[in-house]
Amino acid sequence: MLRSASILRTPITDEGAYEIARRSRGTPRIANALLRRTRDFAQIKGNGKIDTEIAQYALNALNVDEHGLDEMDNKILATIINKFKGGPVGLKTIATAVGEDEGTIEEVYEPFLIQEGFLMRTARGREVTEAAYRHLGKIKPGGTPSLF
Repeated sequence: MLRSASILRTPITDEGAYEIARRSRGTPRIANALLRRTRDFAQIKGNGKIDTEIAQYALNALNVDEHGLDEMDNKILATIINKFKGGPVGLKTIATAVGEDEGTIEEVYEPFLIQEGFLMRTARGREVTEAAYRHLGKIKPGGTPSLF
């Protein structure tokens, strides 16, 4: 991240770089894209330097949450919870419900959601996990609310 910032001739603090890297899914391409967008926010809303405050502001404006989930990730999870009672539900049905290509969901969104523990792929279809319910502030049907 620091190297990419120097190539872009953008001053950045270690903490700002960490914030962008933390929300980039561990993918250099995404990290660089978020860095470029954050640089734009730093130039317009700040003094041109990327620090933690500007990074958080930019990433929140770009709808990249604390877990690195973007708008479509959250839409997929919310759709499975709200329309399909948490699953199981087929990939084609999810794709139709969120208006995204099956292949894109399977190759781009699903691996990260599974890796982060928000989604499971079962023989019967995709199911969200307890972590997905917590992340979206929902209570699993039949479950009891937890303080943690």
